[in-house]
Formats: sequence, structure tokens, C-alpha cells
Amino acid sequence: MLLALAAWAVYVADRLLDTRAALRARNLLGLRERHLFHHRHRWLLAPLAIAAACAAGCIVFTFMPAPIRERDSVLGAAALAYFTGVHSSRGQSVRGFFGHVFSGKSPVFRPVFRKELLVGLLFTSACALPVFSRAAAQGSHVLWPLSAVTAFYALLAWLNCHAIDGWESEPSLSESRISTPALILAVAGLPVACMLPPRFAALMTAGAASALLLALLDCFRRRLTPLALRAAADLVLLTPLALLAPPALFAR
Repeated sequence: MLLALAAWAVYVADRLLDTRAALRARNLLGLRERHLFHHRHRWLLAPLAIAAACAAGCIVFTFMPAPIRERDSVLGAAALAYFTGVHSSRGQSVRGFFGHVFSGKSPVFRPVFRKELLVGLLFTSACALPVFSRAAAQGSHVLWPLSAVTAFYALLAWLNCHAIDGWESEPSLSESRISTPALILAVAGLPVACMLPPRFAALMTAGAASALLLALLDCFRRRLTPLALRAAADLVLLTPLALLAPPALFAR
């Protein structure tokens, strides 16, 4: 619940700040349908996002144990630095080193410190930290397969963001820039899954299936509207939900 509330509040704030910066600069070319939707319904979405952020804060300070809160504060600080850096670099008053690097405008750091990569790393880390806490109590034999799966899903989250950005910014390209890395990620994940314990192998296989589905979406991207393509890019990440099905369902 904490992750869902915080992620949604940040998402809404990101869309609204993007639109505000574009309107101030009188440059609407970079805005997408999701930005316009949030702008049209800002008087409803902004209060809801504030309420979600407050509810997340109440969960942190009321139910989260102090040691976990201290550990997660490092990730929270990194997320805040990213968020501030990205938006302070878009015509805002603060233009520091982090804003320049996180925005992807630095020619030296552009190949690595892209917004999509940082989003993938931060979101996957937020999902994995509670699991690492429980895994540490079970012994080191659980940590290495968990680390492998976490690294794979961080790359998958990056690929999802990278695909959406590529499809929206350069839809007319005849050559694919998404299917190749998606196929590489899927092919790399399957042999690694064979070396992992069953539960981790199942997670890795589900992630590989998501990568393959992203590659398939890229092949059929011209047949889908931009809105449908973007929604489908997120839907294909739901393959791990199949692991929650009761075993009896597969036995039938």
C-alpha cells in the first residue's frame, strides 16, 4: 500500500510539473496525452495526489519500524534528489549538477544517467528492499538469487520506460530500437533462470516473458495507437501475477 500510494503521488506530480514547465516555456511539443489528461483534471488529481502522499507519510511514521524507516530514508533521499534534479533542470530556478545530469543533457553522462534508467533503478529498489530485509534473516544463500532477479527486473523496468519514450518521441522510425535489447534481455534471463532456485527461476522466467512481449509490441507498434501502445507496455509487466495463481489451477 505504501509503495502504491507513493508511486502514484509522484507520478501525478511528475505529469503536472512537466505540463506546467511546458506551458511556461510555451513549448507543448514534448507533451503527451497523459500530460494533457492530468492538466485537464488537475483540480481533482492534485488534491488526490496530496492525500495519497499524506497517507503514505502516515504509514511510514505510524506502522514502519524505526530500523526499516532509517534504511529506506536513503532510498527516499535518492528519489527526492532525482525528482528535484529532473524538474529543476527544465527551466526552473535551480540548475545544479544533479539537474544537468539527471535530465540527460550532459554529453558525458547521457549514455548512462538517463531518466528512464534512474526510474527503473529507483522503483525496483523500492520494491526489493523489503524483500531483502526478510531474505537477510534466512541466510546468505537467498541473497544471491534475489540480487540476480532484482538486477534483471531493474533492467526490465528501464526497458519499459525506454520503450515508451522511444515510441512516443520517434514513432516514424523504420528501424526498431526496442526489440533488439528486449530480445537480448529475454535470452539472457532464461539461462540464468536455470541456475536459480525454483521460486526465483519462476520470477526470472516471468520477467523474460515480459521482455519478449515488449519486443513483440515493438514489432507491431505501427498497428497500435500511441495510447494503446503505452498502456500495453505497462500491461506486459504483469506476467509475475501468474505466479500468484493457486497450484491447483495449473493441475487442472
